[in-house]
Amino acid sequence: MSEVIITRLLHASLLVNDVACARQFYAGILGLIEDQSRPDLGYPGAWFLIGVQQIHLLQLPNPDPISNRPAHGGRDRHIAFAVASLQNLQRRLEAAAITYTLSRSGRRALFCRDPDGNALEFVEAD
Repeated sequence: MSEVIITRLLHASLLVNDVACARQFYAGILGLIEDQSRPDLGYPGAWFLIGVQQIHLLQLPNPDPISNRPAHGGRDRHIAFAVASLQNLQRRLEAAAITYTLSRSGRRALFCRDPDGNALEFVEAD
């Protein structure tokens, strides 16, 4: 049998309830650039660039419960991003009144949730 070699992650998809609200978070607060090449897929959504990878936001019904998720996103499924300055991110989150928790491992990292409850991790990396 042939060997399968996975070389990189291309994108991660997140379900959102309102693309316009999600855009305000991902573009307005996190500063991501929207990829305008997203085709018409028959439902609202948006693609955001993160280097050569992307985050795909899909405005579709969410089959997962949003209530009763842990306050600390590190204890939930999440996507991790590298950031140049955790302090700058903290300032932006605080200015937007978005709660976050610091990594419990002592790493330079924090967790927050987007407007739809998706957990995001941000790790300070060079």
